[in-house]
Amino acid sequence: MSSLTLFFCLGSLVSWGSSLEFRYYNTVELEDYLKAVNRNYSSITHLYSIGKSVEGRDLWVLILGKYPTKHKIGIPEFKYVGNMHGNEVVGRVLLLQLIEHLTQGYLSDPVVTCLLNTTRIHILPSMNPDGFEASTRNCLYSQGRFNKHGVDLNRNFPDVFTQNDMERELEVQAVMDWLKSEPFVLSANLHGGAVVASYPYDNSNGGEELQRGSSIAPDNDVFIHLAKTYSFNHKRMRNGNNCYDSQIFKDGITNGYSWYPLPGGMQDYNYVWGQCLEITLELSCCKYPPEKDLPGLWDDNKDALLAYIQLVHLGVKGQVLNSNGTPVENALVEVKDKNNLCPFKTNRNGEYYRLLLPGNYTLKVTIPGQKEAMTETLSIPYGPDKYSALTHNFVFKRNTYSSPDVTPSAEICTSKLKIQDSSHSPALAPSHLTVLLLMALCPFLL
Repeated sequence: MSSLTLFFCLGSLVSWGSSLEFRYYNTVELEDYLKAVNRNYSSITHLYSIGKSVEGRDLWVLILGKYPTKHKIGIPEFKYVGNMHGNEVVGRVLLLQLIEHLTQGYLSDPVVTCLLNTTRIHILPSMNPDGFEASTRNCLYSQGRFNKHGVDLNRNFPDVFTQNDMERELEVQAVMDWLKSEPFVLSANLHGGAVVASYPYDNSNGGEELQRGSSIAPDNDVFIHLAKTYSFNHKRMRNGNNCYDSQIFKDGITNGYSWYPLPGGMQDYNYVWGQCLEITLELSCCKYPPEKDLPGLWDDNKDALLAYIQLVHLGVKGQVLNSNGTPVENALVEVKDKNNLCPFKTNRNGEYYRLLLPGNYTLKVTIPGQKEAMTETLSIPYGPDKYSALTHNFVFKRNTYSSPDVTPSAEICTSKLKIQDSSHSPALAPSHLTVLLLMALCPFLL
């Protein structure tokens, strides 16, 4: 690392020499640990609850970064979510170990230091604490997968392809509200029962997204890169045949739908409505392995967990500014040939983040209520190596407002749905309720 880069990455911190054991911490112990970390590393951490479970347990999130208490322009937001299925416990353990590694490595480990100075990292160790507390220590057949209402949380999110107008569980609603509160760019949720990195789409309605048995998202190239980065930095995942009862996954990755269709999944919801690219990481053959296996599982995953965070710096970021230099909220930022179901929009600071692989891309920016769009072609390098995506602001030189206003963002969102014609089975087409749900949600997840 160059002296300039090292200077860029430095900050101030008093170290704390605790040691986290490789064992399963119950909910009270987990909360106590997070509070202790927040006390001892107050300059780089912030602890908060995004809501409560059915039984009233807090869903604690620890933020780590140089600016932990609030979003800073140009600093991307990243998140890890563990223990969505209460009996899939490895992710819960690994995320606590990751917290320990990040806090203790700040200012001594160059990778950790740069990650924390250039990224705001949110860690939710347990999305389903009630399920965890109900779990039994069985490799594959432990109870506790569902929440206290008996609902699979990874089937409870709104789905763009399938009608699922069920009531949203408290834990799911908390995550949906969380997505509204922060401009997340990249995410992964940690599961167990296989060893593979799965990427969107998880579902399909038989439209043009369905190709050769896979449901292909507009950012499929980026998703494959995200998944392969994790699998190839993992000690064994890239082998693709790690569990005796599992299918073979080439390079240790799979398209979610190709593996098995999953309606109401969290990763599709993050991507379509949250503007946050998320993949699902299956990290152990046993859902609830014996504690003696935990050190080896951490060793398998440590480098991959860090390398994946670094990918938040892919592509391009910046602000959209009007002729007065004022940031523009809700400006559409679209990439040619990437027809996202919900167009990516700027946040309240006029910021946009687009994860893109290196190459030349044409971006089109549209300000609400303005006649003319701005189109520019950018040459985008590989940002993760430098811990920063390309920064490019779009500055509109003059205002040319139209009357009436441009098409509302909800209509733009639904116009890109792959609604099938009558030649397809009606069961494969989105219902009217699904379309209305999409229209209702898109404007608020900005």
